Amino acid sequence: MEAVHIEFQGMEPQEMLRAAIARHVAELEKRFGRITACRVVLKGPGQHHRTGGLFEVHIRLALPDEKEVNVGHKPDADERHADVNFAINDAFKRARRGLQDQVRRLQGRMKSHEPRAEAASPTKADKTST
Repeated sequence: MEAVHIEFQGMEPQEMLRAAIARHVAELEKRFGRITACRVVLKGPGQHHRTGGLFEVHIRLALPDEKEVNVGHKPDADERHADVNFAINDAFKRARRGLQDQVRRLQGRMKSHEPRAEAASPTKADKTST
């Protein structure tokens, strides 16, 4: 995999956070081994009314065959995202679930739901023949 690209928005870059993100990415790569590129955007707490004081983490994982796993979660009213470590851990849990789903799809083990056909209503002739 190429180097992990980490971008800090609305906050100063911190080596401690870079190291935590790198550990999470290494764990994902160790488990799934098919990650070709990774980009993480860590947004500092904004002054917005709905999400003020909460961190946002966005993750883009590139996989072979032009597949991707994108995790972007707006914390809305979840105050736990005021802790940057919680926000990072939560985002990588979502990324792990997304990778698990993608691996299942690639292996053909996940059902893909076909569009439901409209059920034909019984005609008068069908009702009388029974």
